Amino acid sequence: MKTRYTLSRSLAVERTWPFFLDLSVAFGLLAGFYAVLQIAHYWMGGAVPEVEISQSPRMLPIYAFYSVVRIGVAYLLSLLFAVAYGYIAAYNPRFEALMIATLDILQSIPVLSFLPGVMLAMMSLIPSRQLGIEFGAILLIFTGQVWNMAFSFYSSLKSIPRELREACTINRFSRWQRLWQLELPYAAIGLVWNSMVSVAGGWFFLMVCEMFPVGNRQFRLPGLGSYLQTAASTGNSLAMTYGLFTMVAIIVLTDQFVWRPVIDWSDKFKFENVETSDRVKSPVLAALRQSNVLAIIQRHTVVPLTESIYRSLARSRAGKNTITQPEEKGRGASLISWLVLVVILALVCFAAFKAMLLLKQVPHSEVGTIFLGAIATFFRVNVSLFLAAAWTIPVGVAIGFNPKLARIAQPLAQIAASFPATALFPVILIGLMKLGAGLGIGSIALMMLGTQWYILFNVIAGAMAIPSDMREVATLFHFSNWQRWTTVVLPGIFPYLITGLVTASGGAWNASIIAEYFHLKDQTLHTLGLGAQISAASDSGNFPVLLLATIIMALMVVTINRLVWRPLYHLAETKYRLD
Repeated sequence: MKTRYTLSRSLAVERTWPFFLDLSVAFGLLAGFYAVLQIAHYWMGGAVPEVEISQSPRMLPIYAFYSVVRIGVAYLLSLLFAVAYGYIAAYNPRFEALMIATLDILQSIPVLSFLPGVMLAMMSLIPSRQLGIEFGAILLIFTGQVWNMAFSFYSSLKSIPRELREACTINRFSRWQRLWQLELPYAAIGLVWNSMVSVAGGWFFLMVCEMFPVGNRQFRLPGLGSYLQTAASTGNSLAMTYGLFTMVAIIVLTDQFVWRPVIDWSDKFKFENVETSDRVKSPVLAALRQSNVLAIIQRHTVVPLTESIYRSLARSRAGKNTITQPEEKGRGASLISWLVLVVILALVCFAAFKAMLLLKQVPHSEVGTIFLGAIATFFRVNVSLFLAAAWTIPVGVAIGFNPKLARIAQPLAQIAASFPATALFPVILIGLMKLGAGLGIGSIALMMLGTQWYILFNVIAGAMAIPSDMREVATLFHFSNWQRWTTVVLPGIFPYLITGLVTASGGAWNASIIAEYFHLKDQTLHTLGLGAQISAASDSGNFPVLLLATIIMALMVVTINRLVWRPLYHLAETKYRLD
């Protein structure tokens, strides 16, 4: 009798659980649809560039909603750009060097250098709608998220094992099939972890992107970043606490409902011969896989769509003339390449001419100060990079090798990476000043707070991507710790580590705009550096100095790229790849 009762109870649970799961999924889809309607109604309303920011906790849900939407849209744009840009750079040797150098320049240019031009351009394109201002803020967040994702995808494409490419060639995969069945899966782990640090970077620069001056105008958008900046400027510690608590809650929920399921899902793309039994698991993903609603959507929309795409690709490839195709294709590609090159050169020449006219307005006394500031910022960037790598490499490897530790450390790292260092910096700065240190040393601490996560998350991704059979061989042959690090760990994480160092270096240059020029209550603290000069020029609307400082920063980054990062990337592509 007891067995029958237990069996009937378990059957009832099995029938009830999918019902509540499907109900939750349906409510989630309806909530998403309603959110899209609400944000569309707000964006298509009249333009209000200077919104009064309330410090009432009751406004936090709507402010948090606006900020999450901005970061989410910026992330989707970043993902599309990263895949497209990385793909073109990896498979077009003619443009590869130029595109990677351009990527280095763009990821090192501070957000404030983009800010005036982006906002004025968006307001000119859509002058009567809030969409123009909102899209300007989204593009600014985009500039803080996209570059490390593009570097990650490019690096993954360059390190795909040769035998996998040969298998695609033997099976006559089209470019579309190769992208979906080889390249995106192989790059998935790196993209996932770089996505996390990109979103964290979006939160880091949220206070700058939602509330900022452009010349004599003060832009304020409703959001969590503007709420925190308003609370910090007025000294309202209670509002700051509410805002930070809301941000932490959003980060934790995002980790549980987005990143952990995605990490669990991406584990199937790990390049190994032996499947590991100990890995990060997500109850949310396990529950979603049991949803009848999602199964119906996949069965009736996703599967038929992909099958029709593959059938059309197969028919088009079968109908092409295999003799004349390479010549025609090569001729067309060459013509398009030359047209693109001519357009780019024309735009570069026009921009250079306009820049020369603007740079004539820079006083000669400012030029020497800018060069001295460049040397000071260069020193701070490299010190912060060295200190960040010293602790993130061993910690990242430990997290990547231990899924139990990853379950605990991942959300903590997400919170720490997303935490706006500008809110924590006054405490650090006051403490350093009491110890006799000034903003020169304090700026290194803030650079580390903003850039060390690029290295940490890439090292974690690299450690998780090391095949389990390689680690088991090291254990089987009783490698010492030194042998394990030199023959398995460092070679395995090397491509990811280089990506992390490159993006961290660019992030440190970017963070200098906040680290070297800081508003503390009623006074402005600054030190000698390019970041301080860019921030001061942006505040005062001094566009010639802003342009000159940005050009010098870009030239320094390009030089470092050619002398340091490009040789290391080549080493990662040739020596440290899983062939």
